[in-house]
Amino acid sequence: MYSFDVKQTTRDVVEWIRDFFEKNGKGCNAVLGISGGKDSSVAAALCVKALGKDRVIGVLMPNGEQSDIDMSMMLVNHLGIRYTTVNIAAAYQGMIDAIKGADSGNGYENNGVSEQAVVNLPPRLRMACVYAVSQCNNGRVVNTCNLSEDWVGYSTRYGDSVGDFSPLSRLTVDEVKQIGRELKLPAVLVDKVPSDGLCGKTDEDNLGFSYAVLDEYIRTGVCSDPETKALIDMKHEKNKFKLELMPCFEYKP
Repeated sequence: MYSFDVKQTTRDVVEWIRDFFEKNGKGCNAVLGISGGKDSSVAAALCVKALGKDRVIGVLMPNGEQSDIDMSMMLVNHLGIRYTTVNIAAAYQGMIDAIKGADSGNGYENNGVSEQAVVNLPPRLRMACVYAVSQCNNGRVVNTCNLSEDWVGYSTRYGDSVGDFSPLSRLTVDEVKQIGRELKLPAVLVDKVPSDGLCGKTDEDNLGFSYAVLDEYIRTGVCSDPETKALIDMKHEKNKFKLELMPCFEYKP
């Protein structure tokens, strides 16, 4: 097992956020999408502690009806932060319909909308929305990804994977939860089982292993089950490109 100093790490992250805004947005607001899960809850709470509740703005973005929208409301009310609700359903359906109805031409065949496109479109629309709200409110966008999810590519490129600064992306799921408890967040938000919001499966169902096993492997290099280790390694290698800068041609005059 590895040790984690939650009190010191919490203080360090709060100071890091303050330093970021001092250098990259003095007087600006922290703007982030609020899903009601542990990551957005902890990220928002850290920003409140670093900047004060008046400088944190939450953006709730249901796609039509959201069964757990009450969790998002619980968070913004608990922290006392300003928030806005933007339903992305019309934008989402409009984009889907536009792609389906796009004209074919010059050899292009319209194959409709793939399952992967359906899965990744909402987080990309949400991030466009967060940036729009941020630009209307003198903001800097908070990335809410954690190390565990990033490690195995469990994020959408140019969706939830982006932002202007990232307080959690070097912390595992377990460490994020510990910080949530340190910040006295409601237990239901910290320990809420994450799901894909689409087919009713949990993140762990989709991944094929638990975050506890993944976190232990990340921090210690130990994974007792060879098949699970191989699966984690495969996902990590396959998705490393998501964490890297876009490759570009290096012109040398």
